[in-house]
Amino acid sequence: MTTTSAATKESLAAHVERLWDAVVSVDEYAAVRRVYDAVDAGVPPEDVLLDIIAPVQHRVGEHWAANRMTVAQEHAATAINDRVIAALAHHRPATPAAEPGRLTVACVDGEWHALPARLLAEVLRLRGWQVDFLGAQVPAPHLIAHLHRTGPRAVALSSSIATRLPTAHAAITACQAAGVPVLVGGAAFGPDGRYARLLGADAWAPDARTAAGFLSRGLPDTRPPALGQQPVDDLPHLSDQEYSLVARSAPQLVRETLTQLEERFPALRDYDDRQRQHTAEDLAHIAEFLATALYTDDDALFSGFLTWTGEILTARGVPAHSLLPTLDALDAQLKDFPRARRILSHARRTLDTGPDPRTSA
Repeated sequence: MTTTSAATKESLAAHVERLWDAVVSVDEYAAVRRVYDAVDAGVPPEDVLLDIIAPVQHRVGEHWAANRMTVAQEHAATAINDRVIAALAHHRPATPAAEPGRLTVACVDGEWHALPARLLAEVLRLRGWQVDFLGAQVPAPHLIAHLHRTGPRAVALSSSIATRLPTAHAAITACQAAGVPVLVGGAAFGPDGRYARLLGADAWAPDARTAAGFLSRGLPDTRPPALGQQPVDDLPHLSDQEYSLVARSAPQLVRETLTQLEERFPALRDYDDRQRQHTAEDLAHIAEFLATALYTDDDALFSGFLTWTGEILTARGVPAHSLLPTLDALDAQLKDFPRARRILSHARRTLDTGPDPRTSA
């Protein structure tokens, strides 16, 4: 196991700061030197990945959320960290071990945040696995074709954004139908893995070390489901069609909500094209998260997203309560959708009273 003495933590913290300085300076070569220095100083490569690079990337996300880093700066920092991981793999290649077997690591379709999956893939390689890392947003048909061609022991699916959960469900079911067990990870599945269990994954891991441990011990054998089984069979609440109807009507919901907001706040009518586009994009995200909450039948998923959105807005000088008129507009359009109105009502109460404790990590 990785040592956790005070001296070790202090050493790792120093390496984190040096890598952070290089990353925020957009100096890829300095960033690579920092991780080489850590390895040459005796830090195991797995610890460099998970205790130096991963914390730096987490800080990048925190700085973007707090409006201390622009989108462009966040993208540049993420790209540098990705290149650093690749450089580390070549600096100290993994030594083949006795651990037999092949694994596939991929992001679900529509998921562009590939760095967590990349970290897992490199950890698994360091532990001796033959790893096929397929990268970001892998369509399920292509994933299944790859599994049939390569016959891995298991597939690890990553997703950071909850709106990809319906797609993840389809991918999980398809992999299991192909006889390949599925381990999932990433923020999309909830801090306690609740959505992994809901969607029938064979295992969930909160971090790369736990995932590697699960895979080393072996996931349970997966049998193909009964003929004709579809993902909806596992989620009987979907029979009311609210998810399907809201998902399909999302563009119309966004247009009508924007119109209602203009009536409430005439200043919106004076927005330029760029401002209107950003507002419409924000509304589209809200509609997409509402649909996902309907898919999972979990009020906390939507209210947690609204709480996070409120924090983002507050950091940019916009009060979180500005979201309430949007909820009212959606509620008026969805008056015949009892589950949607329940979810909207829960979100409204959460914005009024503060963060939902069930969504706290």
